[in-house]
Amino acid sequence: MQRILAGICALIISCTAFSAPQKVSKANPYQMIETVANATFTRFAIEQANIQEQPNILKTIVSEELMPYIDYKYAAGKVLGRNYKTSTREEIIAFIPVFRDYLVTSYAQVFTLYDKQEVKFEPAKSIDGKKIVSIKTVIISPDRDPIDITFKVRLNKKTKQWKAYDMVAEGISLLDSKQAELNSIIRQKGLTHVTEMLKEKSARNIIFKK
Repeated sequence: MQRILAGICALIISCTAFSAPQKVSKANPYQMIETVANATFTRFAIEQANIQEQPNILKTIVSEELMPYIDYKYAAGKVLGRNYKTSTREEIIAFIPVFRDYLVTSYAQVFTLYDKQEVKFEPAKSIDGKKIVSIKTVIISPDRDPIDITFKVRLNKKTKQWKAYDMVAEGISLLDSKQAELNSIIRQKGLTHVTEMLKEKSARNIIFKK
């Protein structure tokens, strides 16, 4: 699991932590990823000293750089699955922003595993007529086997823009894993309980594990 998380971290930093100030176009997922990779690495390097002293800065970086390019509303709906229909509108409205904050904290914690891994992208392919695109990458570290990670992005019908909604690390979907984890709790204790649970987890400080 640690190996997978380290690989995911490299992918998040190099592929999905897109730089908002550049106003990167979301018209093509392949171009979007490659355009912002270097800018993101640069910011991470510049703030590294401050991050070591104040790890919660990673939450700010994730919020500013990553979340504008994550379709967290769609991801939240996927995580809820069948519970989406059985939950009230009020419960769902309350859940979505908390789920976003939970993703921020989760991704920020993964950032602590980054150790300058190399990321190789597959060549860009045609996206004509496609609504879902899976972008394959390989995370290469000198002291471990390569890690295969697929980054899934979705085209919004209304905005005609692409956003990320899931990553599959060595065959394991993060979204599916989170759905399996939360759905049983939702069925047993309700969505409101899960929302409060995620709210507590979102408030946790980021920690560099030794």
